[in-house]
Amino acid sequence: MNRAQITELFEIFESINDSPKSELKYRNAFELLCAVVLSAQATDASVNRVTPELFRLAPDSEAMSKLPVEEIERIISSIGLYRAKARYLSGLARKLVSDFGGEVAMTESELTSLPGVGIKTARVVMNVAFGMNTIAVDTHIFRVADRIGLSHANTPDLMSDVLARRIPSRFLKNAHHHLILHGRYVCTARKPKCDICPVSSLCHFFKTASMASK
Repeated sequence: MNRAQITELFEIFESINDSPKSELKYRNAFELLCAVVLSAQATDASVNRVTPELFRLAPDSEAMSKLPVEEIERIISSIGLYRAKARYLSGLARKLVSDFGGEVAMTESELTSLPGVGIKTARVVMNVAFGMNTIAVDTHIFRVADRIGLSHANTPDLMSDVLARRIPSRFLKNAHHHLILHGRYVCTARKPKCDICPVSSLCHFFKTASMASK
């Protein structure tokens, strides 16, 4: 896709939803950080089912650092990899208290120094909590960007860097959410809904499939 097509793509997304939001439920940067860690290889809906009790008992890093790991495990046990994630939440909370005055770090290097926090999680927090123009590439974005033709990078981290360069700056704040929501509800993994897709006229996958069917 060229720059004009990318601009048109995100103008269409904005015309449909000019304020896309994360579907994770949280009240502050710490809760968002924990929810994103929990969402790895899990759905937002499954995370939202366990976080009310978790955040009632541990709404900030200090409270989470004092919550026994076994209690965190009990609360989040319905989520995949819950034992590892319980250790991550406990560990990142302790590190926030000891190294950052209990506040959620704001830079990528600081965030990725926390247990269980990789580049994708860091960039989600930077974007959603702090309003930075970062793009975190998850499975939805990786699939959608490749299909549409935004980027054919072969790793999520590389694609994140490519998209940050290619997408015009005025769209960067919301680009992450537009692409995730498009992948979650329209450009689905097994059977993309090309018949209702608002950006099919720009899509490399749709054009290729249409030509093949003729």
